[in-house]
Amino acid sequence: MSSQPIPSQAPGSPVSFHRPASLPAAALPRSLRTRTVLIVSPDLGQRRHLATTLSELRWRVLEADCGAAAWTHATETPIEAVLVDSWLPDLDLNEFLEEFRRQHPRVDMLLTDGMQVKGAPRCSYHQELLFALRRSGPSDTAAWNAAPALDASPLDALLPTVSAESSGAVQTESARRIASEVEPLPGLIGRAPAMLEVSRRVRLVAPHRTPVLIEGPTGTGKERVAESLHRLSDRAARPFVAINCAAIPEALLEAELFGHTRGAFTGAVQGRTGRIESADGGTLFLDEIGEMPLALQAKLLRFLECGELQRVGENATVRVDVRIVAATHQRLAADARAGRFRADLYHRLAVFLIRTPALATHAQDLPLLVEHILHRLGERMPVKRIDAEAMERLVGHHWPGNVRELEHVLERAAILAADSPWIRTSEIEFGDEEDVPAELASPQ
Repeated sequence: MSSQPIPSQAPGSPVSFHRPASLPAAALPRSLRTRTVLIVSPDLGQRRHLATTLSELRWRVLEADCGAAAWTHATETPIEAVLVDSWLPDLDLNEFLEEFRRQHPRVDMLLTDGMQVKGAPRCSYHQELLFALRRSGPSDTAAWNAAPALDASPLDALLPTVSAESSGAVQTESARRIASEVEPLPGLIGRAPAMLEVSRRVRLVAPHRTPVLIEGPTGTGKERVAESLHRLSDRAARPFVAINCAAIPEALLEAELFGHTRGAFTGAVQGRTGRIESADGGTLFLDEIGEMPLALQAKLLRFLECGELQRVGENATVRVDVRIVAATHQRLAADARAGRFRADLYHRLAVFLIRTPALATHAQDLPLLVEHILHRLGERMPVKRIDAEAMERLVGHHWPGNVRELEHVLERAAILAADSPWIRTSEIEFGDEEDVPAELASPQ
């Protein structure tokens, strides 16, 4: 019996192979039958993860970064299954799914969160698709992939008066349009207009090399926004490198950013590659950029202008290709006018501005955030739910620490709830004096 060998494949590349010429497909072992899957996602990193796993399972993989490209593949090649991301950059997701299902009624259709498209059949290898989705979920940028697809929670009923109008804000025609047209990105939880505007801006700027400045109060998820930008860009397969400019002593920050040679300063027993160079081809996230010393700002500006850096203690220059995303809780424009931040660097960084809102300004998103955070906590401790009275207590809080504070409050409450599956009012503590029992309070 003559046959053609199955060629070896590079990890992540589409698989193609030939079956023995004299055998019909039905006579082959199930594991050797050719089947084709189409992955539709603007997220290159997600496509690569899925393609790698499915190729190992002997699927032939086709990739499309938008709805139009998906239609082209489906027209030219018979497929058994399609995996579709939670949004498409060029087409309305629901319309795409409905029309695709109508024109390809025998194709297994799954969203990348694992949900079966209504009305679509399941192919013989459906479990392999689910396995690939589970395996390619949480990764180094788990903030993107780990977020479940959330619908409005029943707890929304507890918030009949928490809206843009009740908080004193006027919902403009623009805000209503955004709310009706924009879907939140995975990891950026919230359907309030301010949060949807963040998702809209991320989608618009992600495909470009444009520097981005993210402004917002502490604890509002600025790094998650930066991760989303990276995951949606054509740099998604390259490194995402983050550095907190406020967390590193001024004397060491330059070496940390630009790298250094052996003996460049006291304690430099060996050379080290800097964060900028480590991000070559990818994205460099400069958190709390407003805390960077003025002298170092000048060196960063030079790098942004010419794309070359000089390691501390070395004369030669190194060319590096990185996209800069910076973040701050300060108003850098005001700092630049006051001379506390270099105006020329500010204008280099703030080519495109994204503002993350304080939690108090989109309190209507609390149920979604609570559900999402408890879901994440359930990955490493027993799953908890929150009762109505405890939710009301959360709604009444002013959240000076924003979403980060909410995460800490819920984690504390989950621990205090011990073996109970429910978080109740008694477990909700905000860390201020009102949480201290009277008998334990210090005497006045």
